[in-house]
Order: sequence, then C-alpha cells, then structure tokens
Amino acid sequence: MMRKVFLATLLAMAGTLPQRAERLWVEAEAFTEKGGWVVDQQFMDEMGSPYLLAHGLGVPVADAETTLRLPVKGTYYVFVRTFNWTSPWQDGEGPGKFWLLVDGKKTTRKPLGANGREWMWQEAGRVKVNKGEVRLSLHDLTGFDGRVDAIYLTTDATDVPPAEEKALTTFRRSMLGLTDEAPLRGTFDLVVCGAGTAGISAAASAARLGLNVALVNDRPVLGGNNSSEIRVHTSGRIGVGPYKKLGDLQKEFNPRKGGNAQPAEYYEDERKLDFVKSEPRITLFLNYHINRADKADGQISSVTAQHIETGEEIRLEAPLFCDCTGDGTVGYLAGADYRMGREARGEFHESRAPEVADSYTLGASVMWYSVEDRKPSAFPEFDYGMHFTDASCQRVKMGEWTWETGMTTDKTRQFERVRDYGMLVIYANWSYLKHHMPDSLGYRTRSLGWVAYMAGKRESRRLIGDYILKQDDVTHYVLHEDGTAAMSWPMDLHYPDPKNTQFFPGQEFKTINKNTNIHPYPIPYRCLYSRNVDNLFMAGRCISVSHVVHGSIRVMRTTGMMGEVVGMAASLCKRHGVLPRAIYRSYFPELKQLMEQGVGKPDAPDNQKYNEPYILPNPPELK
Repeated sequence: MMRKVFLATLLAMAGTLPQRAERLWVEAEAFTEKGGWVVDQQFMDEMGSPYLLAHGLGVPVADAETTLRLPVKGTYYVFVRTFNWTSPWQDGEGPGKFWLLVDGKKTTRKPLGANGREWMWQEAGRVKVNKGEVRLSLHDLTGFDGRVDAIYLTTDATDVPPAEEKALTTFRRSMLGLTDEAPLRGTFDLVVCGAGTAGISAAASAARLGLNVALVNDRPVLGGNNSSEIRVHTSGRIGVGPYKKLGDLQKEFNPRKGGNAQPAEYYEDERKLDFVKSEPRITLFLNYHINRADKADGQISSVTAQHIETGEEIRLEAPLFCDCTGDGTVGYLAGADYRMGREARGEFHESRAPEVADSYTLGASVMWYSVEDRKPSAFPEFDYGMHFTDASCQRVKMGEWTWETGMTTDKTRQFERVRDYGMLVIYANWSYLKHHMPDSLGYRTRSLGWVAYMAGKRESRRLIGDYILKQDDVTHYVLHEDGTAAMSWPMDLHYPDPKNTQFFPGQEFKTINKNTNIHPYPIPYRCLYSRNVDNLFMAGRCISVSHVVHGSIRVMRTTGMMGEVVGMAASLCKRHGVLPRAIYRSYFPELKQLMEQGVGKPDAPDNQKYNEPYILPNPPELK
C-alpha cells in the first residue's frame, strides 16, 4: 500500500534553485500514531486534502506522532499548512494552538495554528538533523480544534510550497508520487458511492439479486448521518405506499433505538458494518473518497477514489454507478445536470417556494450534549467573535437538529466554515453558561460530553432526472405510472428562528421548521437516474426533486427505500443489457414485481417504529 509519508529527493533545475534541495513531504493524516487527533476528510473537495483535527472540547488531546527518515543530515527549514479557524469571525489569535516537535523539541518559539485568515503555510523554524531518522509530533495546547494538513521540510529556505489551490494540488500529487491514472482495483456490475442508509440499501438490494457490487464510503464507519459520528436517528415510514415490502431491508441494519444526539451505542455502527460484510457479493471500500469520474460516450466508465489516510488512489470500473453521496458528488464530477437552492414560486407553481429563486438550502447541524459531573468542572473562557448575553444565550444542556447553520452558504465549496461556525457557537455559548450563569442552573457541575465534528448536512446538489418531482404532485396526489418507494415525511422546510435572528441577524444558528403533512406518495422512478449521464442512478437526498419536495424525501428511511429500488433496477439492467432509462420505457412491469417481492428477510423483527411521521389518513381521488 502506498505510504502518504512520501520521501522525494528532487535535483534543482537550472535557473530555479541555485543548489540541490532535499525535500520531505508529510501528510498529517498519515501519522502512524494519531493520539487524540482525528482524521477530518469532510472538506477534501474544497481544500484538497484531509487533515488532522485536535477535537478535545477544550481539553488538549494526546500527541500525534510519526517517524521519518530524512534524505541527508543537515539543516531543514520547516513549513506547516494550518488554519486559524476562528479568523472569519474575529481578528487576532485563534484557539487552535499547537507545537510541532522534532525529537521532542519545539521548532518555534510561538505556537502554530493561531494566526492568518485562511489555510496557509506557516514557517515552523528550522531543525538541525544529525541522524537520518527523527520523531515528529503534533502537541495540542487547547483542545479547541487546531488543525494540520501537511508538513514540508526542505534544505532550501526559499523553497516554500505553493499557496494557490490548483498549484498546490499539482505539487502535492507530485510529492506523493500519484499518477494521472490510478491502478484498477476491480470491475463490478454496480459501484455504489456513499454508504449511508441509501447506499447500504442500494448495495444490498443489488447484491441479493445477483450483482457484484462495490460499496465506497469515505469514513471508517457506515451510516452517514445515522452514524455515531453525526448521530441523527432514522425518520419516515417503511411499509407504506403501493409496495409494502420496500423498507424491510432496513430492519436488518438500522439502529433499534431512536433519538438525536444520544450516546454512540444508540447508532449501532457495528450492526451496519456486520450487515454489509455478511453480503458475499458486496466488496466494501472503507475510508475512500471519490475524487474523479471518467466518462466515455455519455457514460461513466470508472471512478477514482483516494484513501483518506494513506493517500492511495484506486480506480473502480462498472457499467452502472449509483450516487448516494448526498452531495451528488459523482454526478457533479461526471458532468450531470443539477440544481442547488430554491426555485421561484412561478416555475413549478409551488406555494411554499419563494417569489424569487435563490441559493438558500437547508442547513447542517453540529449536535452536542453535556453530562453531569456531580462536582464543579472547568471550561476555558472561549471568546472568539461570538458574544452572548443573558438575553441571547441558549440555556440548554444539549443541542440537536435545531442547531443548524449554513443556510445561505454553498455547502459544497464552503462547508468547513459552516461546520466551524457550528462549533464556534456551541463553545461560546457553553463558555457563557459555565462562567456567567447562576450556580442554581446547574452548569457549573456539567461538562461537554460530546460535540460532533462531522456535521450533518441536509441539502446541497440535487441531480436532475427525467422528471423533477414538485409540490403539486404530492399535495394533489398526482400519481405517476412509474411510482416506486413512498415518501411519508411531511414537506419539512427549515428557516432561521426569529428569536435567534433578533440577536444574530444573518448569523443565525438556530432554526424552526414548518411542515406540510402528506399522504404517502410514491416517488417516480424517473427521479432516480440522471437525465444526461446515461448509466448513473441516484438515491438519497440528491435525487431529482424541487427544493420544496426535498424537505420530504431527505429522511433516511425514505432514502433507504430509494436505494432498494435502484438495486432492483440495476439487476434488471444487467439482465437485459440496458441502461437505467430503459427500465422505465420497457421493463417497468418487471421492476414492479421485484418491488412487490422485496429483498428483506421475511422474519426480520419490525424494529423501525420510532420517529414515524403523522400521515394524512385517506388519499384523495387519484388524479
């Protein structure tokens, strides 16, 4: 396996460097011992790489360490790529401070990570090395989310890596020894990208119907928003609509307890992993992030994925692909048509749409909870641009879905800022409660028990299929001949909480929701494949619907049923040697038979009865 701690000795080119320069590139996420630092890959598409994050909730985390072998003995100038993450909200030093240690010695007099206004290369001093092997350590000082992307050591003081994104990407790939085409890791009948509820369901459905499936996930755990990293419980109803067997599959792997922002065991990560591993036709690729899709003749021929720790790139081929990434990442990389934001009211005549189209989307939640210590416990003063008062603070001991940020921010290009703002307000509010609220409220004897660093995203790109489902279809119960899995969650749209706007206009972090209840409504099959990338299915929150209808289809039990349908359709594609659109045109009766039969085990206990929505009891006369 390729090592991301990659040693490259480059001879100086004439006219560029006056003498030979020895270089060493170290990706922080490849440290052999992570200590208390965590690998954060959420922003690879916007900043080029995963990084290590010191997520200690105000308590310094244990050192991350690795051993390096330098090319030659001598003096090396050290540069660290890092980010003062609170700089968008306050000038001056930030809280994410850390030392870089070489063989236990600091390389600078001042901590790193506290200055600058963007991701940047900070000078980290110089070290004199009298032996080939050295120990590199990242020593966190605060527990407040210091971060490190890469470390660069060079014998030339003027040899600073590029700052501009494209140039840095080229430089990084060169230093890592990555080639233009990744090695082929396998050829499959179907490649499913993303292993939330939708992706797991798509992969298992296709596998049980005879397909060899690759399932790619960019984290070490499965479940997406329902994992222990984000902690959103599953919602919606299974067993409704015309195909009662759809959703039975989820009884085999979804958690058996409900609740947002609960202890990790509620989300049963191992149950999901064991389920996938028990399917002999599924090949699981954990910790791989999709970063490229190659096309030929209007179809995806392969996808390339990069390991979030080692940097290894692999290529997967198939005649069919399914985008379950949530962000529509595969579709975007393949040039699929997509929308993002709210349509104007007049476009689809939706009463819940705004008068004028805009870029507003549902936000992302950084959830948290506190625990009782039974004795006074400390928390550092946290004052980095978010200021609370007795009137504006949140007198709560946990925060779940209503803690939502980023509604007016592009969550495919600026998601790090959205997540960081979510953490900023939690720390600042908790600091105010700990230091300025009366003892009688009980905050002095409580501490933060868990704060997510993986943000739960609701909406970004919506890939366009042969049909865009809109509000009137659902509310007027206009049934289409190609109806499949039934959505049951209300059209649940979120808006900034007016009480929060009063104190933080334009910077809200709390939301309210407004629901339009519905009858269970079968989603047209034409919403589950791309209109211009011929072999691309999609399941999950990136399917072909308007923003208003997205408020209903986005919940996980519904997305899981979509995945089942896609797996069934993929099996028919293989059987008949056709592409997704042909299933609608020529083979939909066969898909109906599969949906009536289902792929779940008939004896699985019915454990998905929590967090079911109210549904309107009697559908109107069919239209």
